Amino acid sequence: MLERAPSQVKQILVTGGAGFIGSNFIDLVLESNHGVSVVCLDSLSYAGNVVNLESAVKHPNFAFVKADLCDGDGLGSALDPFDFDWVFHFAAETHVDRSIHEPKITVMTNVIGTLNLLEYFRGHWLNEDQCHKRLVHISTDEVYGSIQDGLFSETSRYKPSSPYSASKAGSDHLVTAYFTTFGLPTLTTWCTNNYGPRQHPEKLIPLMTIHALEGKPLPVYGDGLQVRDWLHVHDHAAGVWQTALRGKVGEGYCFSGGLESTVTNLDVVNQILGAVSAHLKVEKSELDGLITHVEDRLGHDRRYALDSRKAAAELGWTPKVPFQSGFAKTVEWYLNNPEWMREVQGTDYKDWLSRNYSQPKGGHQ
Repeated sequence: MLERAPSQVKQILVTGGAGFIGSNFIDLVLESNHGVSVVCLDSLSYAGNVVNLESAVKHPNFAFVKADLCDGDGLGSALDPFDFDWVFHFAAETHVDRSIHEPKITVMTNVIGTLNLLEYFRGHWLNEDQCHKRLVHISTDEVYGSIQDGLFSETSRYKPSSPYSASKAGSDHLVTAYFTTFGLPTLTTWCTNNYGPRQHPEKLIPLMTIHALEGKPLPVYGDGLQVRDWLHVHDHAAGVWQTALRGKVGEGYCFSGGLESTVTNLDVVNQILGAVSAHLKVEKSELDGLITHVEDRLGHDRRYALDSRKAAAELGWTPKVPFQSGFAKTVEWYLNNPEWMREVQGTDYKDWLSRNYSQPKGGHQ
């Protein structure tokens, strides 16, 4: 449960709310904060799906608006009927592979879309009492690039490796500039890899679960020894909420799961195979041969890791979901929700698979 919002916060906006993290965030807000109305704005691109809002649409304090942040005029028309106190900006093109193939789309959404959002609220909040206003911008650890040892923090130098991370870095800088130049009450958060229910099937955990269930090759980039920290989506949502509730305007906060040195992508794949083999009532060894090493991603970062001590000290936030139990429940959710899996696997998803994982490592595996 999330802590109740202050009494003056009546209405919040969640951009990208039909996506994985946004929809989980909306569910937690509606469950925890009676009286706060939630407006979800989403363009319903490949990563956003109304099926993710199945619970939210039944709630009397929820409204959905279909709009594209890249359309400045349309954005104004969509938001003008509302009066927002807090804004949570999740909307983004988040898939690195897509950014490599279609960098212009990624940059337009992540940079120009963020710019349009900032401009809208600069105009609408300029002459208002901003003491309780907040615009929380959700970013990623990928803006810092790869780190061999140690942890990145809120003050680490940006060194993005992909068009995706570069576009998020650009949006981060815009958010900071609008605070510094115009006094817009912004805050920024960075997080490590999220996991949980309703993640788009292009991402590692649902992708590998789907393929294992169907007996298809499990495409692993390179040697699979890239290290990632895993943060449950509900823990991340709680951190984002605490940022609006207790964070200092103009500041930023990092959220991590605390697994920065122990879990490789290949570890995750093997844990998925263990869960799927139990589900199918077969020996894991019967599925191990599905692991297929493919050519590594261009510019692939080796290790991500964030320091969450500032969030703990200033927001009172620490992750609550242990990775092993959270991971097991997540894979179980995918195994028990085949209807959702089918719903989100459209033609676009299949085309993406063909473009990204058709070349085995070395061209012969």
